[in-house]
Amino acid sequence: MATIEFRHAVGKVYFDGGMTEDGKMIRKSKSYRNIAENATAENLYAALTQLAQLSEQPFIGAEKVLTADIMN
Repeated sequence: MATIEFRHAVGKVYFDGGMTEDGKMIRKSKSYRNIAENATAENLYAALTQLAQLSEQPFIGAEKVLTADIMN
């Protein structure tokens, strides 16, 4: 039977970087490594939005990216 083993998680914060000449939005991001596997959505969102306030660019969103190994 195969199993999934947590490897690491990264929190990504997205910012509005302006517009291109074509009128498309430029999306910039900042990654924060070593996020706990069991971090709750509320706690992670609160932490990432606080970190986003340190930027001059407007905050537009955040995500948690999990990496895991599938093993047999």
